[in-house]
Amino acid sequence: MLLVEDLMLLLLDDDTGVPAAAGTLPYALGGAVLVELALLGRVETDGRKVHAVGDGVLDDPLLREAYDKIAEKPRGAQSLLLHIGGSLWEPVIDRLIDQGMIRRDKKRILGVFKMKTLPATEARHETEVRDRIRSVLVDGTEPDSRTAALIALLSSSGALPMLRPQLAWSSAVYQRAKELEQGHWGAEALNSAVAATAAALAVSTAVVTTTVVTAPN
Repeated sequence: MLLVEDLMLLLLDDDTGVPAAAGTLPYALGGAVLVELALLGRVETDGRKVHAVGDGVLDDPLLREAYDKIAEKPRGAQSLLLHIGGSLWEPVIDRLIDQGMIRRDKKRILGVFKMKTLPATEARHETEVRDRIRSVLVDGTEPDSRTAALIALLSSSGALPMLRPQLAWSSAVYQRAKELEQGHWGAEALNSAVAATAAALAVSTAVVTTTVVTAPN
């Protein structure tokens, strides 16, 4: 599964399918795809712009479409987040349904109002991902690159404390997540792209949050 699929599973409420940090979800999904391309060695950053690199066609259509957008011209990581992530909700949800992870459902509120839901149907994979995250943040296990990148995305989007069931939250857990968000793991070249994406995601999250808080009633 792609990072963006794992991220979506973690953010979706298992009963209703309502995502945590919904206001910044497009940025987080775009960040996950950008980080996936970095893990594959298909994007690099020069500190200002993200560049498409490497040869060969990407097998996954979702990654291929994002790569083609980046290849059009170098862009800043922040502008790429929404450029890539703005249209990802439906295709990622469809992929999770096709893989049997969630299902589309309808229920009535107060016996009258219809509500569409996306309850979880298979918990094993998500539980394994959560266990790896907990092991790294709580137990201090050294992360593999995908777990570290996923934690960086969750931390920079502000969604990490919103995961349910919640981690044993502490200042040490917060600090460890921030270290991974800043790229303090693995290969330096790879981490430059991941850290740039995480930084852009943190800025976008702050902007959206500030806009919501200060919007007139």
